[in-house]
Amino acid sequence: MALVDWDLATSTAARLGPTGPAVSLDEATSVVSDLRVLAAEATGHVAAYTGLEPLVGDAGVRVVDRRTWAAVNVAGLRLVINPLADKLADKPFVNNPISGKVAGLQAGALLAFLSGKVLGQYEVFDADPGQLLLVAPNIVAVERKLRANPRDFRLWVCIHEVTHRTQFTGVPWLRDHFLKEIRDYIAASEPSGQFLRAAGKLMDAARGRDGVSLLDAMQTPAQKVVLDRLTALLTVLEGHAEQVMDGVGPSVIGTVEHIRASFDRRRATANPVEQYLRKLFGLDIKLRQYAEGRKFVSSVIDRVGMSGFNRVFDSPATLPVLSELSDPDAWVARVAP
Repeated sequence: MALVDWDLATSTAARLGPTGPAVSLDEATSVVSDLRVLAAEATGHVAAYTGLEPLVGDAGVRVVDRRTWAAVNVAGLRLVINPLADKLADKPFVNNPISGKVAGLQAGALLAFLSGKVLGQYEVFDADPGQLLLVAPNIVAVERKLRANPRDFRLWVCIHEVTHRTQFTGVPWLRDHFLKEIRDYIAASEPSGQFLRAAGKLMDAARGRDGVSLLDAMQTPAQKVVLDRLTALLTVLEGHAEQVMDGVGPSVIGTVEHIRASFDRRRATANPVEQYLRKLFGLDIKLRQYAEGRKFVSSVIDRVGMSGFNRVFDSPATLPVLSELSDPDAWVARVAP
């Protein structure tokens, strides 16, 4: 019996996921073609700006719809979570088909929500060294909402996502280190107690209490230590991608200032239901990572240049710790004096 009913997660994400924007077949074909071409263009811009080169021969891109994005992420989650199920095989709740279906519904509902928001992703779980996904319906929907120049907006998004691909394929140890941290986080779990805490947090969230997320509810003290390291890592990776977008943008994207201002306003505003879901699932942390990470990366580059910043990628020991994200001088003094 699985800890999560993955088939139910996939079908739930497909059933609850939002429909895409209205486009003709010719328009859809054109979008897919544009994104592939622009991803290839972005690869050169990112390498020139960052000084990092992908170490893999095939640097292709998958342009997907919302349902496919969710299915790929279910497959990735399955690879991550299944070791936990093996570890807990003798626990009663693991062999309970009801708990597996509840977990499948929860995973599917979250992925359905995210499938309408994510513009792109470098997915590292389901394949080695990973695969670059661009979610065409969401890119079209956002560019229309922002009234952005389609070519400029698509290239801007591609620069961000290609930066993540460059990080994971240009830094030989990064993917293995990231996956190890995820495995350590899972290994430190205590699911029986965590599920009870999660139920209480759901009730608190329903009552509108601030500071409530399932992430907080589900983690043990040991996981908090790992999560601090993961948060620091993901914040610097997101900040690096944001810095590259803004660094490359002015020279190759004529309307980048309009796009950045409009996009930041979009990130900052959300309807009450979306605000609730962001808080509940800890997605507000992700939004903070963009701003905090960009500030850290920009500050370090101002002090020691791009080559000095790239010391971040020397080894796991040169990654910033959580406290250094708000104190770039401390990281520079420790790693790149």
